[in-house]
Amino acid sequence: MTHPILTDLTALARHRARATTDGLFLHALVAEDLQDRLSIVNKAFTDAVLVTPFPRHWAALVHDFPVLPRIVETADTLDLVPGSADLVIHVLDLHWRNDPVGQLIQCRRALRADGLFLCVLFGGNTLTELRTSLAAAEAEITGGLSPRVAPMGEVRDLGALLQRAGFALPVADSDTLNVTFATPQKLLHDLRAMGETNALTKRLKYPTRRAVFHRAAELYKEHFGASSGRLRATFELACLTGWAPDESQPKPLRPGSAQARLADALNTAET
Repeated sequence: MTHPILTDLTALARHRARATTDGLFLHALVAEDLQDRLSIVNKAFTDAVLVTPFPRHWAALVHDFPVLPRIVETADTLDLVPGSADLVIHVLDLHWRNDPVGQLIQCRRALRADGLFLCVLFGGNTLTELRTSLAAAEAEITGGLSPRVAPMGEVRDLGALLQRAGFALPVADSDTLNVTFATPQKLLHDLRAMGETNALTKRLKYPTRRAVFHRAAELYKEHFGASSGRLRATFELACLTGWAPDESQPKPLRPGSAQARLADALNTAET
């Protein structure tokens, strides 16, 4: 089965090579969140792996994790040994993968039975302000639209990816982070420092007209200005949680096996 080639991986690698330590501030926040999530899991881990596009940066972020993970750089084919881990963490890369389900399957195969998988990626509300402003400006100036921001999944759809990859007990949730910037240009500068600029295969291969960016900046200020005079930008961080299947895990009850009626619990008449 062939998959649509949404991402130009050569361009993505080039953009990530320009990322700076200061630009990776969201990775530090993700590391704190993952540490909190792991602290409430009633299970001790001994063999952990963390998949990241920035292995050298993450080497300094995992010191306080319950178990020190082996760090693996992102790729279409991951450096994972089947059945070698009881914890696999995948951070801020899945939204760029041309075969996201394939990535999840590789992670599941790397887990032993009852091993935990955690994945953080950008969700569908990420950069909605920039997306809206650029689309409106380009349509107004050129009469058309071009791919500028990677398509990112909605939380309800991301949970289904876990099921397709064969994970048990799948859960998807998200947290919205609102960041403010002085100007749209500063936002674009910071996206460059994050290594998150446009790497779509069907992106424009020639410079965008300056009038488009000028109009987009006007629309951004008009519609998405904060009371402080700065401009807000949304980053939605989605977290996927799943377990490698194991017989010890809770199973859904057989249909019709319930021992109590919902109507009785709600103290109402059943209709």
